[in-house]
Amino acid sequence: MDLIKIKRALISVYDKSGVDSLARTLRACGVEILSTGGTARHLEACGIEIRSVDQFTGHPEILDGRVKTLHPRIHAALLARRDLEEHLAQCAGLGIELIDMVVVNLYPFESTVADENVSLQEAVEQIDIGGPTMLRSAAKNFHAVAVVTSPDQYRTVIEQLESNDGSIDLATRLDLARAVFARTSSYDRAITEYLKKVSL
Repeated sequence: MDLIKIKRALISVYDKSGVDSLARTLRACGVEILSTGGTARHLEACGIEIRSVDQFTGHPEILDGRVKTLHPRIHAALLARRDLEEHLAQCAGLGIELIDMVVVNLYPFESTVADENVSLQEAVEQIDIGGPTMLRSAAKNFHAVAVVTSPDQYRTVIEQLESNDGSIDLATRLDLARAVFARTSSYDRAITEYLKKVSL
């Protein structure tokens, strides 16, 4: 499974820098794009066709957006091993459509708590839950899923898609997975260090 064809991608980003370029490349390769909230609105405003995540899962966003992507249809679609017939059969039986790429960057916790006047509640609301969960699911299954954590990676991914007929190679997927665990590790460390300083 050196090259995997990207057929469906989920894009949900806080930092929207350059995401329209990546999305246009994906669409030009025939990729269906799933998206949420502000990212969906941004892409639609750029004239890019998307399918909302709540249409994909059959469940609406709830709790003021705290729960959008925490759904079995999302995580099964990311974690299913493509080399195991029983995984594919379970997904098919449940009507779960596989996701081949995740593009996620996280709520800006670090920059939020850099402001010495930030309240505890403001800081807590910038602790991303769904984003790191999707990143980790996709990165665990890097043999079959490409995962993008930063606009800095878009050029590499676009070049891969354009040179490989809409596919991403295994070496790139592994590099992208490494970046996920580096990012989620530093993110969790920042949250830990902030909460150590909180006095109630």
